[in-house]
Parts: sequence; C-alpha cells; structure tokens
Amino acid sequence: MLALLSLLPILAVLLFLVILRWPAAAAMPLALGVTAILSGLVWRVPLLTIGASVVQGAGIALTVLWIIFGALLLLAVLSESGAVRSIRAGFMAISPDRRVQAIIVGWLFGSFVEGAAGFGTPAAVGAPLLVALGFPAAAAAMIGLAIQNTPTAFGAIGTPFLVGVSTGLRAPEVEAYVAGRGMTWAAYLAEIGGITASIGVLTGLLVPLALSCLLTGFFGERRSFWAGLAVWRFALCASLAMTIPYWLVAQFIGVEFPSLLGGLAGLALVIPAAQRGWFLPKERFDFPKRDRWEEGWHGSVEAPPEAPGVRRMSLGRAWAPYGLLALVLVITRLNQLPLKRALSQARIGWMNIFGTTIGVDWDPLYSPGTIFMLVALAAVLLQGVSGQALRRSFRQALGSVTAAAPALLFAVPMVRVFINSGGGAAGYESMPLVLAAGASAIAGAAWPIFAPWIGALGAFVSGSNTFANMMFSLFQWGVADRIGLSHEVMTAAGSMGGAAGNMIAVANVVAANAVVGLLGKEGPMIRRTVGPMVLFCLLIGIVALLYAGR
Repeated sequence: MLALLSLLPILAVLLFLVILRWPAAAAMPLALGVTAILSGLVWRVPLLTIGASVVQGAGIALTVLWIIFGALLLLAVLSESGAVRSIRAGFMAISPDRRVQAIIVGWLFGSFVEGAAGFGTPAAVGAPLLVALGFPAAAAAMIGLAIQNTPTAFGAIGTPFLVGVSTGLRAPEVEAYVAGRGMTWAAYLAEIGGITASIGVLTGLLVPLALSCLLTGFFGERRSFWAGLAVWRFALCASLAMTIPYWLVAQFIGVEFPSLLGGLAGLALVIPAAQRGWFLPKERFDFPKRDRWEEGWHGSVEAPPEAPGVRRMSLGRAWAPYGLLALVLVITRLNQLPLKRALSQARIGWMNIFGTTIGVDWDPLYSPGTIFMLVALAAVLLQGVSGQALRRSFRQALGSVTAAAPALLFAVPMVRVFINSGGGAAGYESMPLVLAAGASAIAGAAWPIFAPWIGALGAFVSGSNTFANMMFSLFQWGVADRIGLSHEVMTAAGSMGGAAGNMIAVANVVAANAVVGLLGKEGPMIRRTVGPMVLFCLLIGIVALLYAGR
C-alpha cells in the first residue's frame, strides 16, 4: 500500500499531463500539491521541511532556466547574423543522397547541438535545416526526434547529470555510500557517466542506420525499410566517428562534453569523407517528386525563418562561435587548469533553509548559461550583429524561457518534495526508496531489463531527461541496493532510458512539429518514432543486464 501511495505523484503527472493533456504549467502545480499532501499527511514530514524542499527545487529550476536562456540567446544571435544560413548552405553542398544528409545533419550536427544546448534544440535547429534541404516537413521532424537518445544522455553540457542525476541522488543514504567508498560526489557522478557512455556507444551504433531506415521506410518511393540498409558502411562510419570520441571524453574529461565534442569530432571526420564519396552507396536515395508527397508530409513552414537583411558569411566565420564555445567550456572544466577552481569560488546560495538541513547553491560564473551568454556577445562582435538585432535575440530567448519557466518552477520542487520525504514522523523511507522496495520485490534480478523503461516513462511525461533523472535516479539506486546489483549500472541504465524516451516525449514532439508547421499531427509522429524507442530500450536493458552480471 505504501508503495502504491509513493506512485501517486507519478500517476498525477501522467493523469494531468498525458491523459487529460493539460499544459505543464497547469499540470505540475497540481502534481506538486499531491506530492506535498502525501509527504505531510502520510509520511508526516514537517511543513518547514516541505517548504524548504520547494524553495530548493525553485532554486535548482532557476539555474536550469539560466542555462536554457544562454543557449537560446546564442542560437538567436547566430540566426540574426546569418551564421545559421551559411551552416545550412554548407550542409547542402556535401551530398545529394538524402540518407547521407539525414545522418550528417540529424545525427552529427544534432549531437553537437544537443551537447551545446539540449532541451529539444536538435529538432528546433536541425528540422528546419532539413526542410531547407528539401526534406518533407514530417521527415525533418522525425529525424530531429529520432536522434534524441545517445547524445541526450549527456544533454546540454552535462545537465542531465550535473543537475538531473546529482539532484536526484542527493539523499543521506547515497551520500553515506559515496563517502564510504572514499569518493567525492563529482567523482561518483563521473563513474556513473562513464558507464552511461559505455551503454551509449552500443546503442549509438544503431542510430545512424535507424535514421536511414526510417527515412526510406516512411518517405521513400517504395516505402522500404530495407533500402536504408544500403548506406550501412557510411552509417557505421558516422556512428563510430561520434561515439568513440563521446566515450573517450566521458571517461577522461567529464560528463559535460561527450555529446558536444563527439558531435564536433564526427562532423570533422565524416564531412570530408562524404565529400570524397567514401563509404557511400552507388545508388542515391531521394524522395518522390513533391507533387506526389502525401498530405501528411507537408508542413506550413517551407524554410526556416531568416532574419531580415542577413548576408552571406564564410563557413569558418559562421562556425567560429561554436568553436569558441567548445574551447571555453573545455578549458573551464578541466581539473588540470586553475580556471575551474577560480570560477567555482563565486558561489551563492541558501543553506539550512528554514532551519532544516536542506540547501541550494549556485556557481554563476561556472554555469554553462553564463558561458553561452559570453559567447553570444563574442558572436555579436565577430559577426557584426547590430544592437537592434541583439535586442531581438534577447527578446526571443527571454520569451522562450518565460514560456518554459512556470512548468519548471513547479516540476523541480515537486521532485525535491518527492525525494526529501524520508525522515518524517511516520518513520518511512523516502517515496523513491519505498517505490524501489515494491519494484524490487516484483522484478527481482530481472530489474535491469525494466530500468530503461522507467527512465523513458519519466522523459515521456516531462519531455526532459534531466527531469526523469531527478525523479527516478534515487528509485533506480534503491532497487539496485535491494537486489544486490550495481547501483551505478542501474542509475546509468535509467538515465539512458530517459534519453531514449525523448523520442516520443509529448513536449518534444510538439516542439519538433511546431518548427516545421505540423502542429496537430503529433499522433502520426509518435507512431513513427515509438518503434526505435522500443528497440533502444530493449537494447539498453539487455546491455544493462549483461553489465550488471559481470
């Protein structure tokens, strides 16, 4: 019964957000209310502790919004300067084969954008680029969604780990376990990140080939999924060009950069190969002529919107801000350099909120959001963006963040109340751990097969792997603790499942459809991407089962 009660916050999110289809800004306050009532009346957590958890969650949400704003500001500035237009033109000149274009723009550029900005931006940036290349709007949105698995595990500069997993695991029992192993919290996150990357390398082997098969199966002249296999050599090359650097970065540098540097390395290796015709099939694949496209393929947006008066720009100049972003992020994150320590010292926060042991802090100078903003200002100078264009960019980014803020400002506090529900007068463990006890009793040693599906559920409900990690990391850790499996492998499997769940997350599907003018056609889009999501979750579960049983 207690396990069923622990499930109520998750069921509340499912009911309001998915079944009743309320907007997140309306659904999440009610879910927070359900969680707070359970915490107070059943777990008998003091009101001051519940209030402190809400404040803590709101503080964490503001740090995430800061990152989102910085990422969107940089993207808006590059659109105003004409850099996005030049990048698109560069992609158009590489190869006429649509499968190759989908792999380069969707998988490689999408991985880079996911690593740099996250939060659904691969679809927001990549889908309009594909439409401009001549892709049907439905195909472009599908590609933008289908790559959101392996790269999404690390997201925007490691946010799914540095905010999601870190926040989700911040519980006394986990901190005691980490201290007992003689590890720092950062080192423990890095260990889980390394395992996640190892799982991601294996799933990532299939992503480019899956993109090709989805493209030919749904949008080819003969509707043949097998036709996508003809590009297998190029797909494998593109996969390894991204996933090997991705894995190396996760093992030796940190969780901030696998997707960003993996995508960047992949672009640097694969584009020259494609231009020389290496590994490409003899027969080119193209879509049917436009007049034979099905009605559901067309969107109302035929090309991405361009800022007025943009001019042609060299590819080197267009890519310079992204290169600067990667450089600055790396040199400020390496432990071997003094910058990381210096930037982390400017810390603000509120410890012992309302006299409890709960606190929240933030390093504003170390935040990726601050670095995004600084690079955006550098792009203004490098690319000659006018003051008026900068103001437009600022308003655009602020408008997007303002729209996302209400949902996030209730969602994260709900997660913190959920996690901080232990230690009440009732003497129960926290809700995630009670839920873990119930799950472990049912699944037993077969839990690794189920772990990715829990993460996928969290992402499907929230549209965010970060949120899924926040909500379910402690749950996965608790199940592992009870059945004697690796805590780290189960947490990693759940996180990887959360990444795969982004392919069918309602919020992501709506966003991807919106940028290509397909609003109202979310059902058909989910039907196209649910197959790959199921395949990836099954593969993650099998890998986790083998990994846990080593």
